[in-house]
Amino acid sequence: MDYVEKGREHIPSQPCLIVANHQSAWETLAFLVLIPDVAIVAKRELLAIPVVGWFLRRSPMIIVDRTNGTQALRTMIDMGREAVAAGRSVLIFPEGTRGSISEPLRFKRGVELLYGRLDLPVVPVAVNSGLFWPVGSAAQAGTVVVSYLAALNPGLSAGEFLAGTERAIDQELNRWRLVSPVIPEAVAS
Repeated sequence: MDYVEKGREHIPSQPCLIVANHQSAWETLAFLVLIPDVAIVAKRELLAIPVVGWFLRRSPMIIVDRTNGTQALRTMIDMGREAVAAGRSVLIFPEGTRGSISEPLRFKRGVELLYGRLDLPVVPVAVNSGLFWPVGSAAQAGTVVVSYLAALNPGLSAGEFLAGTERAIDQELNRWRLVSPVIPEAVAS
């Protein structure tokens, strides 16, 4: 798979919270290259995957044990603050697991808590990797589009933050929900 990036100018020079949809394993690894030194919030279960787990342990991740509920949220917020203090942005896939490109976004509550506690601008990111690597299927050739969308300011209410972020990502995903896996040049550019 190849990829193109759109809207990189929306990523501020200071740390921010990056909120991306999650459709395949592609973006989990790709963001370590696309945004070097980003702290990615990841579930502890990923560490058990051979090779992938080894790689993730050596990457700047915020590992949370989702079975620990409140403690997992506390860990995510504390480690997020540490990352920001070190000058790093924090990336979260707020759906909590991979979803199909045809499904509407459903964010977990942790993202709104992270937003409220970190007090950072938020860059919504839409990724269409599900067109080429759907859940439960093998990867296919194609060009993944990573769209960095206009940033939202810190200080919004939880409802305004969630609605604004979900709406921005969903509107971008709607461009791909109706197209074939071969991305037309007009959409990719």
